[in-house]
Amino acid sequence: MFLGTHSPRLDEKGRIILPAKFRDELASGLVLTRGQERCIYVFSEKEFARVHEQMREAPISSKQARDYIRVFLSGASDEVPDKQGRVTIPPALREYAGLGRELAVIGAGSRAEIWDAQAWNEYLAEKETAFSETDDPIPGIL
Repeated sequence: MFLGTHSPRLDEKGRIILPAKFRDELASGLVLTRGQERCIYVFSEKEFARVHEQMREAPISSKQARDYIRVFLSGASDEVPDKQGRVTIPPALREYAGLGRELAVIGAGSRAEIWDAQAWNEYLAEKETAFSETDDPIPGIL
């Protein structure tokens, strides 16, 4: 499970050092792809295969499913971290997420997310108020 917030930097070659807590899960390979809210989703190979299998179950007649699958998979890139735990983020994904040098890597349970640090801070500031004021039941949370 991916948890916490980490603050790595993007190097001049477009690489990021994965948080130490995430490296074991991602050491044999990972998949980077477009995430929602202009972040990059980071899946272990195993989790990405599970997500892909769920997508395959969507009816091909559903335009919404076809559109989502196209956007999600066309931006995907399988990567293997080097011995220092570094992984290259492809230029198209860096551009999609508007990544600068300062990043936020957050744990989101079954995946990690890579955000531009300023974009993450703005998102968090906007959502924290709604988070603290939530009084409706949230599925899976008591």
